[in-house]
Parts: sequence; structure tokens; C-alpha cells
Amino acid sequence: MSVRNPLHFPVDAVVLDIEGTTSATGFVVDVLYPYSRARFGELLTERAGEPAVARAIAQVRELTGEPEADAAAIEKTLNTWLDEDRKATPLKTLQGVLWSEGFARGDLVSHFYDDVVPALRAWHAAGSALYVYSSGSVPAQRAWFTHSPQGDLMPLVSGLYDTENAGPKQDPASYRRIAEATGVAPGRLLFLSDRPGELDAARAAGWYAVGVRRPGEPYFEQGVGDHAQAGTFDEITVSTNGSTV
Repeated sequence: MSVRNPLHFPVDAVVLDIEGTTSATGFVVDVLYPYSRARFGELLTERAGEPAVARAIAQVRELTGEPEADAAAIEKTLNTWLDEDRKATPLKTLQGVLWSEGFARGDLVSHFYDDVVPALRAWHAAGSALYVYSSGSVPAQRAWFTHSPQGDLMPLVSGLYDTENAGPKQDPASYRRIAEATGVAPGRLLFLSDRPGELDAARAAGWYAVGVRRPGEPYFEQGVGDHAQAGTFDEITVSTNGSTV
């Protein structure tokens, strides 16, 4: 889908990736990953009966083909996936449990690039709906946007999607599910991400897609293929209901 100005989009909603797009991947890897790694063992042994934890444990056993795996074996699998940066749903679920609690306690404060929050506020004020689609779990996303250095950003966000309620991020069907759930026509949705495979999937579902390329991020050198690209959010404008911002 092409537009006359590659960074101006006539859309009703913007859907945001987090890592590498709104926020630094380094913060997630250097701060959040060690935080969860240090707490997996206690979570698995002391809180295995909680619904979210129990569901994640069952999913790990299913994915590894080890139905009798104990807490130690599951913790080892989680740490291996963490080292591989695997976007496994049960890993993201358990991280989300731990991170949400860490944010609520004040142990953690999220990170946003300086250009992001002003753009989100401007787009929201102009009538554009904002959604998040991240491999991080919905609880982790909610905690991330609630506990930002700029205050609670959740009032700007109309909905949250992850690999559990939408599907894999490189599958066009996931973007079709989000379009259906939001009630926004695919041709009126814009997806922002740093990952070419995700941008390809969004475009295949009929969305607009912009690759966000920030120096120092893992996908910066790879580029975003033939997608429109921006270095910051303030390079992107959207038109909603006749207004442009």
C-alpha cells in the first residue's frame, strides 16, 4: 500500500510495538530480563497454583514435550529461552507477572524514547486511537505504560494485544484478528515496529506499516526492507477525521 508522502497516513488508529520502537531494547534486556530471571524459581515453587502461573507451566511442559517437568526443569527452560530471546508465550506470561509486581512496588520504571510520548499525546488528542501489540504479555504492557517516567500513559491506550490474544507477530492472521477486535478497517490502521517480518505481516493484512529505525537497536543495521521508515515518531503524521497531526 503506497501513499504520496510515505510518512503521512490517513488512518483511524496507530498500533505500537514496544521494544526497539517506543522503547530501548537495551532497557528490557539489561534491566527487565535479569529482574525476572532472579525471580522465576520462587514464582514456580511458591505460586504454581495461581491461574496464570499454572497455565504457563502447562504450556512450557507442552512446548518441551516434558509433561512431568518439575519447577527446576521449567526454570532452566525459561532461562534458556531468555538467553535466546525466544518470544515464547509462557515465558512472556511469567515475565509479565513478575514485571507487573515490580512496577507496582516501585522496583521498576519503564523507558520511552523522548520523541514517543509527545507524539502519542498529539495523535490521541487529534482523535487517533492507540493500541499496543507486543510479544510482552498484556499485563506487562499495562504495567509498562502505567509506570512510565512521564506518568500513567494508559489513558492514551485503547487496547493491548500480545501473542496470546492476537497470535504470532509475523503472521498476517494476527493483524486481521486485531483489526476485527478493534473494529477499525485494515486500511485505516498503521503499525509501527522495528522488525521487518512484523511489518511484512501487517502489510499483508492490509495495514499501513512504518519501520522505526533507531541507532543502537538490534535491527537498525538490517533495515526495514521496502517499508517506509522513520528515525523518530515526530517524523510521522496521521490524518484522522479531517485533522492532520
